[in-house]
Amino acid sequence: IWRLVCGRIICLDLKDTFCSSLLIYNFRIFERRYGSRKFSSFLLGAWMLSALFDILLVEVTQYVFGITINSLPSGFLGPVFALFVPFYSSIPRVQVAQVLGHFSITNKTLVYILGLQLLTSGSYIWILALSGLVSGICYNNSVLKVHRILCVPSWVAKIFSWTLEPIFSSAEPTNEVRVGMGATVDIQRQQRMELLDRQIMMSQVAQMRRQRQQQGGMINWNRLFPPLRHRHNANYQDQRPSEQDTPPPTEVSEEQVARLMEMGFSRGDALEALRASNNDLNVATNFLLQH
Repeated sequence: IWRLVCGRIICLDLKDTFCSSLLIYNFRIFERRYGSRKFSSFLLGAWMLSALFDILLVEVTQYVFGITINSLPSGFLGPVFALFVPFYSSIPRVQVAQVLGHFSITNKTLVYILGLQLLTSGSYIWILALSGLVSGICYNNSVLKVHRILCVPSWVAKIFSWTLEPIFSSAEPTNEVRVGMGATVDIQRQQRMELLDRQIMMSQVAQMRRQRQQQGGMINWNRLFPPLRHRHNANYQDQRPSEQDTPPPTEVSEEQVARLMEMGFSRGDALEALRASNNDLNVATNFLLQH
């Protein structure tokens, strides 16, 4: 019993310790979601169920395949793999980037890569992974009411809240404004940054409109795009270029014109900016905002 308890808590492999610590750090969001007592109850229930499933899987492996397993990798690995169940089912998937046009990189990719690295670190660690996933499914889906049986008592939670919570807790930051209803802290921070970007853009648009009103509502495009509006050479004098040297007008996408008009620009300014910037929406937007 002593070896069973210590073997499921103390990790002897440095690589397993590093990967499991990173995973637990990424799974800290569930304590903010569930609360400390419910989160610790999930860890306790997953730990006990995974220890039971470890013994069953070892016996099944020996009976079916004839493989005798004398020892399993040690550490707090069962609950770590069990946390992948609520992570997969409740954390939303937000695309961050796309590789080669087909492979999406999301906010959950790194966590899955760490779990795969932990899964391939030992020969029989797949038993711990399978038992952890099964225990996570049983606890997360309330199979046989295990969440009511294997839970931290309220008096134990109160003792730890009185003793350990004042030591490890920190004050909530007051300089940040609560914005959005994101499911995770990362999504809420991303929503806050998007709101800040919109506020900056709207202030730039308002400043640009005031400048246009002061200048009579017209933009000096010759000042903005001199190399595109004239062919500047050594013999250039104040004369208009010939018709054969004038490049044909660039076709402008109506979708990009509509996007610029949504930002508050007029249709004429949007058309002129897109033609002068060779139909580049980013360049046109920057010039419109800066002038």
